[in-house]
Amino acid sequence: MVDKHALILQTDFGLVDGAVSAMYGVAAQVDPDLRVRDLTHDIPPYDIWAASYRLVQTVPYWPKKSVFVSVVDPGVGSDRRSIAAKTRSGQYVITPDNGSLSHLAHSEGLAEVRLIDEVTSRLPHSEESHTFHGRDIYAYNGARLASGEISFEDLGALIDESSIVKLPITDAYLDGKVLVGSIDILDVRFGSLWTNIPLQMVRQLGIADGDNVQVSIYHLEKKVYQNIMIYARSFADVNVGEPLVYVNSLVNLAVAVNQDSFSNLYHIGTGIDWKIEVRKAPKIIFE
Repeated sequence: MVDKHALILQTDFGLVDGAVSAMYGVAAQVDPDLRVRDLTHDIPPYDIWAASYRLVQTVPYWPKKSVFVSVVDPGVGSDRRSIAAKTRSGQYVITPDNGSLSHLAHSEGLAEVRLIDEVTSRLPHSEESHTFHGRDIYAYNGARLASGEISFEDLGALIDESSIVKLPITDAYLDGKVLVGSIDILDVRFGSLWTNIPLQMVRQLGIADGDNVQVSIYHLEKKVYQNIMIYARSFADVNVGEPLVYVNSLVNLAVAVNQDSFSNLYHIGTGIDWKIEVRKAPKIIFE
């Protein structure tokens, strides 16, 4: 019996036209019984950083041999490469070689990377199409791999991981009594800021639930926000409209406003140009 696995799709296509449905259709042509799932199709257009982060947010929670297809591809039709990677924990990702694997490589590690031949390994009769590799190359090869029609080794020649494109990623660090990190991504729907500061570093500084912390945010080294707020266990620990620092689902530090969007209120962005500093602050007692 052929060993089949889930195929999970991520794009910046949105759902307002037929692009995603066409990828589903290609998968169904390969194997009508294939399980196809969506990671997201709402990556901001051309935002490779966000695509990379959403993969590391999601891939580790899927079983071994799950196949991810990530298509955020501003260089489609150019000489950028198409690659397939196997993570150290055993999942597969098929994607353009444009930095989409950066966070996985940094945090989880890649066991192998293979180069996909865009001429031979593509949907039959799609040779004249040069602008929809998400359908013709990535969904097609992802479905073949997930269905067991081909093996990972069949996808192409092994290449050195050091040769793939990687976005610059910085690690959080402790500077005396100050936690220093970056704002990696937003909890998009709610506008919370997700940082790269791990919980273990917070504990190392001796910050506990209910403590006051001072949060400072910088963009390109210019301070754009500073305030004292509660380090809370949950949103219910502060009043509606109040800011808080908490531990998110990836067990990293996050900043939010209860029932409002912190990023919208204070015009905060994401990426390594956005730095955050957190330190323990004196407890305020009103008599």
